[in-house]
Amino acid sequence: MDKFMSFLFGPPPEDPAEDPLLSEQAPAAQAAPEVPSDPSLVEISPDHPLYKLYELRRKENNSHLYAPKVSLDEFGVLPPELVKQEKKRIQPALRNAANARLKAAKGTKKSKDDDEPLALDAEPWFFISADKLYAWTLVFPPVGEGQELSRDSFYRGMFGQDISFGVDTRLADRMAHEEKRYFQLYLIAHGKPAFDGKNGNIVDYFPREVQRIFEVDEFDQVDYTALNLIHNVKEGQEICRLILPTEGEPGRTVQDQEIPAKSGKSVPLPKGRNTEISEDGVSLVATISGHVEFTGRSFQVRPVMDVAGDVDYSVGDINFLGDVNIKGDVRTGFTVRASGNIQVGGMIEAGSTVESGGDLVVVKGILGDGNTVIRAQRCLFSKYIENATVYVRENLQTDCILNGNVYCNGEVQVRSGRGSIMGGRIWAADKISATAVGSKSECRTAVSLGGMPCENFELEYLRQELKKLEMEQEELECQMDSPSKSSLLSKTRMKLTVTEHKLRQLEEDMPQPNAAAKKNNGRLECGVAYPGTELTFGEELLRLRHESRQCVVRLINGEIVVI
Repeated sequence: MDKFMSFLFGPPPEDPAEDPLLSEQAPAAQAAPEVPSDPSLVEISPDHPLYKLYELRRKENNSHLYAPKVSLDEFGVLPPELVKQEKKRIQPALRNAANARLKAAKGTKKSKDDDEPLALDAEPWFFISADKLYAWTLVFPPVGEGQELSRDSFYRGMFGQDISFGVDTRLADRMAHEEKRYFQLYLIAHGKPAFDGKNGNIVDYFPREVQRIFEVDEFDQVDYTALNLIHNVKEGQEICRLILPTEGEPGRTVQDQEIPAKSGKSVPLPKGRNTEISEDGVSLVATISGHVEFTGRSFQVRPVMDVAGDVDYSVGDINFLGDVNIKGDVRTGFTVRASGNIQVGGMIEAGSTVESGGDLVVVKGILGDGNTVIRAQRCLFSKYIENATVYVRENLQTDCILNGNVYCNGEVQVRSGRGSIMGGRIWAADKISATAVGSKSECRTAVSLGGMPCENFELEYLRQELKKLEMEQEELECQMDSPSKSSLLSKTRMKLTVTEHKLRQLEEDMPQPNAAAKKNNGRLECGVAYPGTELTFGEELLRLRHESRQCVVRLINGEIVVI
């Protein structure tokens, strides 16, 4: 019986539910669309023209026929973004193609005689992705007495769409004999994508940004010797290396058209002062030994002056265009000026003057006598500060400040070690953070916040300098005429003119009082603030009468508030 049924209706399908001829249900129900099992499966409604073609083929041919299946990526090898994009494009394209085929199937005859059967050969339909890198095919079966799909007809249809590159020839060759050759979507060609070249890059062997970070150990102590901000380089040493750009690799569409590719862009080596580019053009090397610094656009090497011992009579005053590394102390009465960073391995003694164009690190601290002046155009790190006037453009970190006059345009951090501020005046534009401010003996400690500390210090310093020069000029004018008097008087007048010009220029650059008042937004954070501490925000003054713990002091609505 099975052999007889097989002879009449063909071999049974793998899944009987897929063959409408072997089901007692309605044919339309058998042609229902498959439930999408993967995101690449295109949903086809029961009234889709593709299903009408399927029903037409089923009625004409009693052999087993697989239901339509349109899956763009059956094996999950294509990019998900591409599948999502092409699903939107293939739906209208497939409907139009199926409609055209259905219309041809209903209207094509061998002759005008109505009794003649339709004759429409099998026809492969091709769909090309928007980027022309992928091509799919779906074969419509023959209608009536039309010819079945053959290898030659498949290739003719494919070449008619100019699909000639990246063709899956094994699939194309067996399409005519494939069991599921009709109403199934196959990826038939895969082009070659273009790959743009990689841009050139710079590999740095020295940091571009110096991380001024101090670490506190388990004993709440800071190792200031670890804050070595001088990065030494030897003559001829490599500072950075250029990674050359790569050429782009052109691609190819499935229609054998070239896809252009962009080549990578080259980047210039950041050549600065005292550096040169190697002969092969890929390395930046130092022409002198010194300190490497990145200025924002280029690497430069500044000379480094190493002082093996103390700055004393054996060395004299230092005025250096570069970085200075002092192993010992700066002795009383000596001056050290540098356009770069200064590192002092010992201490700065009373009556000394140290001015740094960059950062200043003092490992053992600053011990002044009231006449010691310290300037840092960037940050200052010191073990302690005592009886010294300190001017810092950025931030200050220390363990203790005792009777110091500090002007800082950034933050003052006194949290490590003792973390105490006792006596003197501390003026910071942004924030002051300390463990303790003042003392139990209620010594007068002035804390000012907001405003422009460094600019006000400059004004005060220039006015004092101007007053001093005017007194010198008066004393010289009272002396008897002599060649030495004329020479000294001429120099004093020149200094007086320069100082007056600096003072006038600084006063012009100072903001208006209203603008300066807007900058009174600093804050004080401390573990304990003792009585005798004076808090100032602009013209607002508050004297602490009682001890305050874990407090934050701010200016709110023009009033100093201790939180």
